[in-house]
Amino acid sequence: MDAENQYKVFDWLWTSGQLSERDIRELPSLGVRSVINLALPTASNALRSEAEFVTGAGMNYFQIPVPWEKPEPHHLGLFFSLIGALHGERTWVHCAKNKRVSAFVYLYRRLCLQEPEEASSFPLQAVWAPNEVWAKFISSALQASPNPFQGTRRDEAAWRP
Repeated sequence: MDAENQYKVFDWLWTSGQLSERDIRELPSLGVRSVINLALPTASNALRSEAEFVTGAGMNYFQIPVPWEKPEPHHLGLFFSLIGALHGERTWVHCAKNKRVSAFVYLYRRLCLQEPEEASSFPLQAVWAPNEVWAKFISSALQASPNPFQGTRRDEAAWRP
């Protein structure tokens, strides 16, 4: 695989940076049924016609464009809803470098799956130390009280980074 920062989080969930056309052709052999892209379509390393490559390979394609400098609670809420609907289905989530994704997966593991810090910090700690924008975003999500993302609730309006 060509994508950087590739990690298998669960038997059904992988994360990485931008996929290549060759990567996409390999995903069905892993049993991947859906691809989620959190990068903007204007990212410097975006794959032109990615949606067509993914759907042409027989997989579902979803894009939640999360601005690098301004992640919002509604982006996280959409991700939680989507990953919750796909839970257990082999899914590959990527962005430009796996920074957005690793932060979102960390929050999913902490807030939705209620995993302990040690388990949920993978692959976030392996990918990067979040910058000020992302550290504030993560902290705001974790400190929301009552936490709107715990269990089955997905109402992101209760907190603001």
